[in-house]
Amino acid sequence: MRHRVLSGDIGGTNARFALVEVSDETEARIVHEARYPSGEAPGLAPLVLRYLDEAPSRPEVACFGVACPVVEGECEATNLPWTVSARVLSREIGIPRTTLINDLRAAGEGLHSLTNDEVAVLQEGAPEAHGPIALIGAGTGLGHAYLLWEGSHYVVHPSEGGHADFSPTDGLQRDLLASLAGELDRVSWERILSGDGIERIYRFLASRARQEVAGNDETAAIVHRALAGTDALAEKALDVFIRAYGTAAGNLALTVLATGGVYVTGGIAPRIVQRLASGAFMAGFRAKGRLSEVVERMPVRVILTDDVALYGAAAVAARQLAIPSEGEGSSQ
Repeated sequence: MRHRVLSGDIGGTNARFALVEVSDETEARIVHEARYPSGEAPGLAPLVLRYLDEAPSRPEVACFGVACPVVEGECEATNLPWTVSARVLSREIGIPRTTLINDLRAAGEGLHSLTNDEVAVLQEGAPEAHGPIALIGAGTGLGHAYLLWEGSHYVVHPSEGGHADFSPTDGLQRDLLASLAGELDRVSWERILSGDGIERIYRFLASRARQEVAGNDETAAIVHRALAGTDALAEKALDVFIRAYGTAAGNLALTVLATGGVYVTGGIAPRIVQRLASGAFMAGFRAKGRLSEVVERMPVRVILTDDVALYGAAAVAARQLAIPSEGEGSSQ
């Protein structure tokens, strides 16, 4: 029997919604979707209601992956001025069985949906059956999650490791940390590995070289010039970002001993996948001293589609169909 569920992937820049037709947690297809700027809305409910007004049908259940730590059905968005409550949201949108989960958990729940064409392999590795899987994603912020095998299936565990303290690995990164420490109360990995992080690195390099900024210092413009090879400073900034990204991914891989593999997701990776594959990312990933041989055996893949979190949230929503309704809003 097929059901339609409402799925959402809510980031600091964009909010994506989809009606997903599911027959079970693993068989699903998107039948309608839309994207809206999340920063222009006062909260999540107005965006959901806008989508429901445009959608061809109203679903029975909903699940939204939100870029925030979800605790007892509530979260304060890290990069949006929102506080979201599953219970309040369910009343506002008129869907009693509404679930909130962390956005990286949503991506982890959707890994089963990936096809070979939707991933780029950075390192083949030698995966261990049922080994832990790590997930890292840079976009507006930096998300972490990991998957552990529990008897017959993987269980996804969200993490806020992206907010751990940034740890430089060379002289330039140490100077970057010192510079940012003067303007930020605390320098976490997210302050480096995010869209704003690319801008921070670019401005730092310009100041360090006593150079005028060559052009627009917004993230998209910097990345465009770096990939086009028209701005040496932008290329250097992207290289610093990529090396640090690889270091952070390798740190997470060691933390959870990701013998099942490492997935790189988020809005930035698909845009720079060729540069990720060019060497600096994997150099940072593998530079683990006595444990380098351990991470060299871990598969590393870049997720190229942004549908993975929508399918993951849909899988969580589908589970609610088998549970008797106990009222408004929930978290898992």
